[in-house]
Amino acid sequence: MIIILKPAASESEIAMLRGELAGRGLAVQEIQGESTFMLGLAGDTSMLSEDSFMRHEFVERVMKVSEPYKLAGRRFHPQDSVYDVAGRRIGGGAFCVMAGPCSVETEEQVLSIARDVKNSGADFLRGGAFKPRSSPYSFQGLGLDGLELLKIAREKTGLPIVTEIMSQEHADVFRAEVDIIQVGARNMQNFPLLKDVGRLGRPVLLKRGLSSTIDEMLMAADYILTSGSSPVILCERGIRTFETATRNTLDLSAIPVIKKKSHLPVIVDPSHGTGYWDLVFPMSLAAVAAGADGLMIEVHNQPANALCDGQQSITPFLFDRLMRKIERLHDAMADN
Repeated sequence: MIIILKPAASESEIAMLRGELAGRGLAVQEIQGESTFMLGLAGDTSMLSEDSFMRHEFVERVMKVSEPYKLAGRRFHPQDSVYDVAGRRIGGGAFCVMAGPCSVETEEQVLSIARDVKNSGADFLRGGAFKPRSSPYSFQGLGLDGLELLKIAREKTGLPIVTEIMSQEHADVFRAEVDIIQVGARNMQNFPLLKDVGRLGRPVLLKRGLSSTIDEMLMAADYILTSGSSPVILCERGIRTFETATRNTLDLSAIPVIKKKSHLPVIVDPSHGTGYWDLVFPMSLAAVAAGADGLMIEVHNQPANALCDGQQSITPFLFDRLMRKIERLHDAMADN
């Protein structure tokens, strides 16, 4: 629901209305148009009557919003969101690259990879401390010990870290130690976890679920946005279809669709999206051409010996070659 106010509405009248709305348990977002001032309401508005707000003389009119997501949509926020994370810009024409191993294994491994990807131009170090695995017998990550290794790599290279949260019990640790908190595909609809990370005030990277629609991802983003002040970055990482030639089906059409529907930055993970290292190159470049705001790429210095997803990881040498191609393509796209 959107409440459009008359130009003569005073600050005290607006404050009074905001208090009334907050008392009904609604999140309120101010929207400044070219010639109008509006209040966007997020929450359960099904029982609200439009006439109940028209009794205020300073209210021009009330509009119902049909989209199931409110704060992630462009209706309330027509301009692209741009975030500054540790001095790195995400969205608004900037292009960010998050790179590193699927899983943190040793200090030597993560530090070597961090130095290599930084030298090639990566903006963030991604690495899994906690690993959600389909099989209970697969390597599950080093947990908090892995997070400590990521912190060492950040201290020695200056790269901000991106890592996945698996449990609400680690929320306070992640708030204090992690630059971008990742919510993985398997937890995209773990609504209690989404609410908790939304309250942390840290940037959240939300990955699309294995079989989720774009609208479902945007509704998941609203769980985070309505819970607090955490900025949200969306990530297309492939969805499960009947195709077996790749690990997942990387839906690059999601990029322009999301940008039409939402103001949130969207990045692409071609490593999980395809499952094979030799497909990371073409899909990364295709994502740039489709208008993505960034990439998340798995890099390992010894993919054949990786404890997790070595078949989809590229070496630091190949990552450097890819970065040169990405830079040239992004510059060419910007010129157009």
